[in-house]
Amino acid sequence: MGRNASSSSSLNYKGQESSLLGTSRPASSTSLSQHFLPSKFAPLSNIRKRGAKPEDYTPMAKQGGGREAFAKGAARMPDANDEDYDGVSSGWFGKDGGKSKTTLKWNRFKWTLFVANSLLTCYSLIALVFCLLTWFNVWTHADIVRVENGPELIVSTVAASAGILVSLIGWAGILLNNRMFLAIYTFSLWIVFGLLVTPGYLAYKKRTFSLEGKLNQAWSQKLGGDGRMRIQNVLNCCGYFSPFVEAAVSQTCYSRSVLPGCKNDFLKFERLVLGRWYTAAFGLVPLHLFVMVSGLLCSNHVTYRFGKGMMPKAYRLSENSMAVVMDQYANQLAEQYGQEAASEALARTRSNLQDQPRLGYR
Repeated sequence: MGRNASSSSSLNYKGQESSLLGTSRPASSTSLSQHFLPSKFAPLSNIRKRGAKPEDYTPMAKQGGGREAFAKGAARMPDANDEDYDGVSSGWFGKDGGKSKTTLKWNRFKWTLFVANSLLTCYSLIALVFCLLTWFNVWTHADIVRVENGPELIVSTVAASAGILVSLIGWAGILLNNRMFLAIYTFSLWIVFGLLVTPGYLAYKKRTFSLEGKLNQAWSQKLGGDGRMRIQNVLNCCGYFSPFVEAAVSQTCYSRSVLPGCKNDFLKFERLVLGRWYTAAFGLVPLHLFVMVSGLLCSNHVTYRFGKGMMPKAYRLSENSMAVVMDQYANQLAEQYGQEAASEALARTRSNLQDQPRLGYR
C-alpha cells in the first residue's frame, strides 16, 4: 500500500516545474534517483574511528565501504577519503604520496590472490630459467634438445614468458586494487593454461607412439649433416647404427672409428627427457587450476566492496531528480510543521546551492 502510494506520488511530480531550481525538464530525463527520499537514506549511526575512545564517538551518516560494506543496511557507495576505495588512493602509489594514514588490512580474497599469483610467478620463472639455460647450451646434453626437441622447447619458452607477463598484470591488480587488471589477469590465465599443456602433450605423444620410428626418420631425413654431427659430439658416438651408416664425418667420426653407433644412446636420452618434460608440464596443471579458480572467485572481491563502487548511470542524481526530491521533502515538511517552516527550509537550501559551485553530473 505504502509502496504504491510512494510510486504514484513520485509519478505526479514528473514534468512539473521545479520549485527549488526554477527549471523544468521532460519527464524522460528524470533518473531513478528520485525515489531516494530522505526517509530512505541510511540512518544515523556511531562510526568508530580507529584509535578513538568510546566517548569520542559522534553520530553521523554512514558513508559505506570498509569492512562493514556487506553489513545489513550499509551503504555501498564510497566516500572520497574511503580507506577501501577502489584504485590508487593510498599507500605506496597513493595520492597522499607516501605512507598511508591508517593501517590497512587485506581481506581473505586478496590473500588468496596473493598466494595464487606467487605460485604462478615462481613456477613460470623457474620454467623460463630452465628454457633459457637450454637455449644457451648450459646443460650437458642441451644441444640434443635444441636439435631434436625444438617445437617442445619453443612452446615451453613462450608459455613461461606468458606466465611471467600475466603474473605482472596480476601483481598490478592486487597491489592497486584494480579490478580491470584482475579481469585481464583472470582471462589471460586460460591462455597460459593452453600454452602450459601444449608442450606436455607434444612430449607425451612423441614418447608414447613409436618413438624409435620417429627418431629413425629424424636421423635420416630431418637432422641433416649438421644436426647429426652435433648429436655425435654430445653423445660421443659415430653414425646411427655404426660409422658406416649415415654418419657425419668429423675428427672423431670416420670409417675406421671405434666409437659405437648413436641409436641406443639417442633413444635412451629421448625417452628420459620426454618423460620428464610431460611429467613436469602435467604436474603444474593442478597448481595452475588453483590459480585460475582463485582468480575467478576472488578478483572481484579484492576489497570489501563489491564492484567499483560506482552508481549506475540511471541512478545518478540530476538537477531534475534533485528538484523532485526536494518537492517531496517540502511536502513532508509542510504536513508535519506547516507551510511557513517548509518555505523557510527551501529558502535556506536555495541560498546554499547558489553560494556553492554546482556539481556536474553526467
